[in-house]
Amino acid sequence: MTIMTSLSPRALSAPESGIVEVVNYARGRDGLIPLWVGEGDLPTPDFITRAAAEALVAGETFYTWQRGIPPLREALARYYQRRFQKTLAPENFYVTGSGMQAIKLAIEAIASPGDEMVLLTPAWPNFAAAADLSGVRPVSVPLRFENGKWQLDLHRLESAIGERTRALFINTPSNPTGWTATQDDLRAILSLARKRGLWIIADEIYALYYYLGGRAPSFLDIMEEDDRILFVNSFSKNWSMTGWRVGWIVAPPAIGQVLENLIQYSTSGVAQFMQRGAVVALDEGDRFVDDNVAKARRNRDMLCDALIATNRVETLKPDGALYAFLKIDGVTDARRAAIDIVDKTGVGLAPGTAFGEGGSLFMRACFLRDPAQIAEAADRLRTYILGR
Repeated sequence: MTIMTSLSPRALSAPESGIVEVVNYARGRDGLIPLWVGEGDLPTPDFITRAAAEALVAGETFYTWQRGIPPLREALARYYQRRFQKTLAPENFYVTGSGMQAIKLAIEAIASPGDEMVLLTPAWPNFAAAADLSGVRPVSVPLRFENGKWQLDLHRLESAIGERTRALFINTPSNPTGWTATQDDLRAILSLARKRGLWIIADEIYALYYYLGGRAPSFLDIMEEDDRILFVNSFSKNWSMTGWRVGWIVAPPAIGQVLENLIQYSTSGVAQFMQRGAVVALDEGDRFVDDNVAKARRNRDMLCDALIATNRVETLKPDGALYAFLKIDGVTDARRAAIDIVDKTGVGLAPGTAFGEGGSLFMRACFLRDPAQIAEAADRLRTYILGR
């Protein structure tokens, strides 16, 4: 028996990230414009880092509340009242070590090995991989792509539900497609979950990155108190805190002890000084978030307008999230195309093959960056596309 064969089959089956593969291939090149990962180019603003640094210097370095420090859970309640017009108690919130951990704990809380979870694809690959690692089979339901726009096929979603299905994973606004559920879509999905006795794991991390006005529709707008919904979220995108690895779950207080136990036996909580920064992000960061959203909207228009004008890219401007998901004429192998594009243009894109069923012919570009970089990337990509 070799070292590798002695490992868990579940661990061995964990796939390499198709995004990270391209990042590792080209990281550090001169003149590179990295649009491949889902983050902006601004560091965390000073008012947030200063609060964390002050708490660190003050000695807030001990074990802390597993569910999150009370001031952070209270700040989350204020944030939801302000941004979602939803009154929630601090007892509805559970602080996690990233949005990724929030997803993993949500899966562990409601599913057992051998169960299934249904997700809409193309999708951020980490959910399906996290389900697999928990012994839960992810079942893909592709969105429809017609005339450059992504749409939900409710009949296809319902047909994918089987006897072992425990939950629907709904990411809206969507990474990578930008598909954003209407309130009618959400009502239909919630009605289906109620009828079939399913949980919903709602990933609304991009809710404020919505380009049709205000924030995106949310299950919070239509749900009843007894609906089985776990909301997973993160500080990463709104406040430029991707490296902090702080997230949260919104859940019924009745399952609070279960979530606390899962946190205890995974990370035993998030560092208290980091949580102090998160409190300030929520309470003082609205202007920073609004500026980020406005920049993303302008960059979306700039990038999409330039590429659509080639008449060789099939896409429409996404309604939400941070990504242009591009179908380029002649691309039949997105992974190979991503390597070719970074070699010939110095623009890093994520291959659609990384996002599961329905994404293999597409390329993802994150547009939350300096507008000058987006303009340069659009020009390089336009030259590449027209020269194919």
